[in-house]
Amino acid sequence: MGNARSDHFDGARFFNPAGPALQPLTAVPRMLLTRRTPWPRAVEVTERDPPRRDGADIVVTFIGHSTFLIQTPAETILTDPVFSDHAGPFGMFGPRRVRRPAIPFDRLPPVSLILLSHNHYDHCDLRALRALAQRFDPAVITPLGNAGLLRSTGLRRIEELDWWDSAACVAAPIVLTPAHHFSARTPFDRNRALWGGFVVTCGARRVYFAGDTAYTALFAQIRERVGVVDLALLPIGAYEPRWFMQSVHMNPTEALQAHVDLGARASIGMHFGTFQLTAEGIADPIRELAHARESHGLAPDTFRTLDFGESITLR
Repeated sequence: MGNARSDHFDGARFFNPAGPALQPLTAVPRMLLTRRTPWPRAVEVTERDPPRRDGADIVVTFIGHSTFLIQTPAETILTDPVFSDHAGPFGMFGPRRVRRPAIPFDRLPPVSLILLSHNHYDHCDLRALRALAQRFDPAVITPLGNAGLLRSTGLRRIEELDWWDSAACVAAPIVLTPAHHFSARTPFDRNRALWGGFVVTCGARRVYFAGDTAYTALFAQIRERVGVVDLALLPIGAYEPRWFMQSVHMNPTEALQAHVDLGARASIGMHFGTFQLTAEGIADPIRELAHARESHGLAPDTFRTLDFGESITLR
């Protein structure tokens, strides 16, 4: 990283070059006082074994929140692996998991690669990363500034990328794409590390994993620079109240517009139904996504959610 300044790095901290401004830390107490729709204490999930690829180009399985298993001929990938009971320090504090991981950790196939979008607790679970390092010794691709944290878990093969960089540590092309978000694990390290999404190319197929992001013009930029994606994994949850969350998380209507901007052949919703991070109800993201899809006249399978543990296959 060094001291190289850019349109999203001032020499000390990263920032979003455009789009809605982040709310200051002083606004957090007001956000926390927003009335929340109660979630159930637990929702049953049928635990599953990982699917077989059986000659498919790509198989994508929803484990929960933003954790997907992506199986390709070249790599077995986990995105933002979170398996702890809480999205917070030591896996013991912070929002509690309502749905268990649909593929338990001990049933994972050999993971060769982790795509880690940013350092927030609901995306960067140090306990899970430590266990993955011990069990599989996978490579990791992550935005700038995250390597030190990841090395603390025992992960050794870490490649940091800036926006639009291509990974060198893997055979299949993987590009880090921009996101409109922020980073922090404490009150003192805000925006010391970058955030982003990933486009994974496998032959003629492209899968886009957005990480965490607000809605901006970046999705059209991704289409222009990378090309149309076959499958987009887009966040649809943790979006209320809008006055606070609009600058960091899309709501389902914005996610659908992102799908349109990308020109994605299909999209899958994520970042919902696992941890209650914000004020909306547990069923609201899926219901609002359906409304947004209907208002655009799109078929149900154009942009949908997977059941926890369900897979989608690209052949």
